[in-house]
Amino acid sequence: MNPDRTPFEPSRRAVVGGALAALAVTGAVEGTASASSQSELPWEPVPVPGQVPVTEYQVPVAGGGSLWCWDTGGDGEPVVLLHPGSGSGESWPYQQPVLAGAGFRVVAYSRRGAYGSVAGTRAEADTASGDLDTLADHLGLGAFHLSGSAAGGPVALDYALAHGDRLLSLTVSGSVMGIQDAEYQDLTSTLQPDPFGDMPVEFKELGPSYRGGDLAGVAAWLDIHERAKTADSFPQSSTNTITWAALETLTLPVQLITGDSDLYSPPSVMRLNAQHLADVETHVVTEAGHNPHWEQPAAWNRLLIRFLRRHRTRS
Repeated sequence: MNPDRTPFEPSRRAVVGGALAALAVTGAVEGTASASSQSELPWEPVPVPGQVPVTEYQVPVAGGGSLWCWDTGGDGEPVVLLHPGSGSGESWPYQQPVLAGAGFRVVAYSRRGAYGSVAGTRAEADTASGDLDTLADHLGLGAFHLSGSAAGGPVALDYALAHGDRLLSLTVSGSVMGIQDAEYQDLTSTLQPDPFGDMPVEFKELGPSYRGGDLAGVAAWLDIHERAKTADSFPQSSTNTITWAALETLTLPVQLITGDSDLYSPPSVMRLNAQHLADVETHVVTEAGHNPHWEQPAAWNRLLIRFLRRHRTRS
């Protein structure tokens, strides 16, 4: 993969008026409306904005693996995006130019076994959060903001528990968060009764309003999903056991976001987890399922950027 190119080339969703689309998304971010107020207006699909140039890397990690990473560079505070299990480092075309335009250095990567990365040897592999620390060192990030979506959420929380002093802020979106308490495990299992696991991935992960309202967007999301998982993939362990008690030890600012139609982590579950965080704010994005960053990017980007700006430096 070549450096200094744009990594996103959506094959089915046209970039309609690239610069104009980017301005439209950025304008939504800078607006004053709340995330939920979009339901008061007719909802229309958001075209993928034009992307900014990035530098790509293969970052070596333990056990012969490597992580495909892209980086917008610049002098802004870094924000690292951790992808869902259904996606990869390709999952952020709606965020990359908007966050960069807001003055941040944007970094995303594919975890072991996801698009562009090499899993390496399982027996010698580090934890997923350990890989993230290796990547942060390799890129010289210093202190940074971290945002994990869906399966990226447990990795983000594990990293915060292990390296919280390195984080400026933490956002977890659409995620069951990897919490191991038996009570919580029982609760979340009731939300996914058989044959939930056999349902199509777009049914499980995209809300019904989005599936009905943006067929091209669903197809583009599926394109990324279908090439996301590589043949050498394997699950990685955590450095810490994530429990409610462990969450209560976190002192950094945390933002929790979920979609109102998330089948994995509905708003009630998000609020339950928020009770165990000392410095937390919560947000529900309307007309979105498990991937609000993709389904409702204007609202999601607005929430993320406002949160990042409020926590530019740790006191």
